[in-house]
Amino acid sequence: MTVDAGVRRLLADSGQARARVSPRTDLVTALLGVWFGIGLMIDAWAHSNLAELETFFTPWHAAFYSGFAAVSGWIIWQVYRNVRAGRSGLAAVPDGYLAGLLAIPGFAAFGFADLTWHTFLGIEQTIDILFSPSHLGLIVTMMLIITSPLRSAWNAPDIGDRPRLSRLLPALVGLGFGAALVSLFVSYGNAMQWGAGSVVRAFSSVDDGGVDQLAASMIVTNVVLLAPVLFLLRRWQLPFGSVTVLSAVGVLMPGAQTAFGNMPILLTFVAAGLVGDLLILWLRPSRERRAAYWAFAGLSAFVTWSLYIAVASLVVGRLPAVPELWTGAPIVAGLIGLALGALFLPNAAPAGAGFFSNGAAAEGDLLSGTAPAENGGSDAVLSPDVIPAETGESGTRRA
Repeated sequence: MTVDAGVRRLLADSGQARARVSPRTDLVTALLGVWFGIGLMIDAWAHSNLAELETFFTPWHAAFYSGFAAVSGWIIWQVYRNVRAGRSGLAAVPDGYLAGLLAIPGFAAFGFADLTWHTFLGIEQTIDILFSPSHLGLIVTMMLIITSPLRSAWNAPDIGDRPRLSRLLPALVGLGFGAALVSLFVSYGNAMQWGAGSVVRAFSSVDDGGVDQLAASMIVTNVVLLAPVLFLLRRWQLPFGSVTVLSAVGVLMPGAQTAFGNMPILLTFVAAGLVGDLLILWLRPSRERRAAYWAFAGLSAFVTWSLYIAVASLVVGRLPAVPELWTGAPIVAGLIGLALGALFLPNAAPAGAGFFSNGAAAEGDLLSGTAPAENGGSDAVLSPDVIPAETGESGTRRA
């Protein structure tokens, strides 16, 4: 009875405000998420490059699941610290970490399901690996875990609308690895895996089926690369280097799958990220500047895929033989980028209205679980690992 009463007290909603971790804690979460993500990349390399895998118990699975244990233990530790400080229920879970915490037992369950699947049905070697139900469960729960720093930063009182790159870095790393997971599971449509010679050959013939596959892959990859940037631009005026960080993280997964055999193409996307940062510096896209936001979406996509074809042609030493394909493909990408921009920001927010205008409050609530106090929410109480803030005797922030 005593144990049951203790569990009920622990889970009961105390009515206290949610705790918030410090930027340093978010950074540790992000770095442990890197361990988790690199472990998956090693496993992806093994499945893509080794001839035959006959067991679940491999060194690459060890790297993957040890990363899960590390980041999960860290998240649970943050909750435990708050419980020791007298919090219970949701109040013990740091703001932005609830989805990641709930995903931990889910990931463990899908991991056991994956072990069972491989034991009785064998190890997938081809495209079927991307459709395995246990793998899809692992990837969804993993994404919730590693993007915890992004949700934590979303409404952090110290971050503002113009964050420094160092302050935003944990969120960028988390989102970058989240996008990398998406790129892994659409590998059948990932243009970052193509080599320069294959790109030029595909766009040199309208009769070869490769042209259809490359054109479709460019569209899929364009969306996977651009959507996270447009998402962040609705919340923040991104500091210089943000898009480059996302791009550098994004090429790691296709690089692992191809054993980094197509480095010129991979480096092209990093260079395109740098161009994206320059475009942000020039256009200053934001939720208030819809025209600039749309222009960035279209131009960044156009430049990315123009560089893609240009670098492939330079490596091979010739342009593709069908001019309509290599001139038109970047334009199609730019138009898709423009359409994405219009979908992400159909209406500009009034100047000075703040992020939680223009219907964005629901988006903030979904990501963080709270809204700022000036919009009807309550400011979160800082966890023991605190962000410096003005506090009263009760430990709550003064409005």
